[in-house]
Amino acid sequence: MSALMDMLMIFTNPQLLLLVGLGTFAGVYVGAIPGLSVTMAVSILISFTFSWDVLPAISLMIGIYMGGVYGGSRTAILLNIPGAPSAIATAMDGYPMAKRGEAGTAIGVTTVMSFFGGFIGIGVLALAAPFVSKFALTFQPRDYMLLAVLGILLVGSLSSGSLIKGTFAGALGIGIGAVGMDPLTFTERFTFDIPLLTQGISFIAVMIGMFGVSEALLQLHHIDMPAVRQKIDRIVPSFSTIKKHLPLSVQTSSIGVIIGALPGTGGDIAALMAYDHAKRVTKNPEREFGDGAIEGLVAPETANNAAVGGAFIPMMTLGIPGDAVTAIMIGALYIHGLNPGPMLMIDQPHMFWFIVGALITANFFILLFGLTGIKLFTKIVEIPRAFLIPLIMLLSIVGAYAVNNSITDVYWMLGFGVFGYFMRHYGYPLGPVILGVILSRLLDDNWRRAIISEREDLGRFFGGLFSSPLSTVLFVAVVLIFVSQTPLWTKGKALIFGRSNRSAS
Repeated sequence: MSALMDMLMIFTNPQLLLLVGLGTFAGVYVGAIPGLSVTMAVSILISFTFSWDVLPAISLMIGIYMGGVYGGSRTAILLNIPGAPSAIATAMDGYPMAKRGEAGTAIGVTTVMSFFGGFIGIGVLALAAPFVSKFALTFQPRDYMLLAVLGILLVGSLSSGSLIKGTFAGALGIGIGAVGMDPLTFTERFTFDIPLLTQGISFIAVMIGMFGVSEALLQLHHIDMPAVRQKIDRIVPSFSTIKKHLPLSVQTSSIGVIIGALPGTGGDIAALMAYDHAKRVTKNPEREFGDGAIEGLVAPETANNAAVGGAFIPMMTLGIPGDAVTAIMIGALYIHGLNPGPMLMIDQPHMFWFIVGALITANFFILLFGLTGIKLFTKIVEIPRAFLIPLIMLLSIVGAYAVNNSITDVYWMLGFGVFGYFMRHYGYPLGPVILGVILSRLLDDNWRRAIISEREDLGRFFGGLFSSPLSTVLFVAVVLIFVSQTPLWTKGKALIFGRSNRSAS
């Protein structure tokens, strides 16, 4: 009874309710602007809320966090510019729908499915936090490394059917992410004695350039083509649509919770893994993936919002951040005199249940704000290309500059934009490049931790892959994904099933 009262506290306090609502509204629009990350917004808030009481401060931060994760899908669908890395997968099918005039449907589906995925994540946080956090703690460095390799191999399914092109793009992203100072030895890597490269390359600049600028350059080929009128007659998806995709949404929400609970991962990896899962289990999509499949929106949007609840699990139960935002929120709790971890659950359980209540409230506000203002948002797509292209360029420049207030990032963004244009022209996918940049640090750090823990003995390292069930499962998954995407396997499967179909007929 006490836990329920703590959870409902936010609904009985108008000030806290207003702060969650304002935070969610701001988060939706911060998340929709490329370069203005949720992490940056929450970190700035700490300085403003330093003198506040802890409950109002946490309420505002949670609202911005939840709203920002959802908001990245808006520009991904309308302009093919993901507002956040977790929206990269959403753009793959959302933008083709917008080009056909179905932006309202796409935004409606992402809103409802984000709401559903958020509740799955919050429900797991409330009911199974200790169990899931213990499972996350069983991950050793080699398991994180295998998880990163698994993510890189998934690029084969994100690469228009070409494993070679997808793997090349993912490897290119890893190389870009490795530029700069080695975090372990503090020596320069891939800098070629150029001082500018010692600071590394901002993945936000790479992401905005490859998606935003390359899109503007491609639009130049069709500048005289009339804009597509958007159908906004039905925004809320029908009950039959929701019912049809409910099993997939439950599966991908589970992926989001588990990935979100792994320290150092987050919604971006969860969304891409969920997208790949949807491609594998969906037998008869309404349209091909990459051409506007509804399943391509359901999977990443449920996963990245479920990952929010997952990220709070290790934070609240162990004091370990699930992602960058929860790392900042741990700092905020310390500032306000709280010590997140096992003792918080024992000494101040009301704080745990208050956070659960704030997450539930913010999730309701996502549904409210997500289904309003869509007509105004979709007008962006109907702008003539002669005006839309400069708008995309302006958003890209502002977004790249806003990350570090650095003109250098703008130059990187423009350079990768031109490079991305040529990649798209020759059929190379862009998503795996960004995934490679994101996973580069996770792969590099945990590879070295794993090999150091085995005294730099490769034999012991490979033997260790079969020393625990978790490592074995991940290793087998890596092998199976690699084999299943090779041309030999594809031809053999087609031959076998082709014969069986002919014999059946």
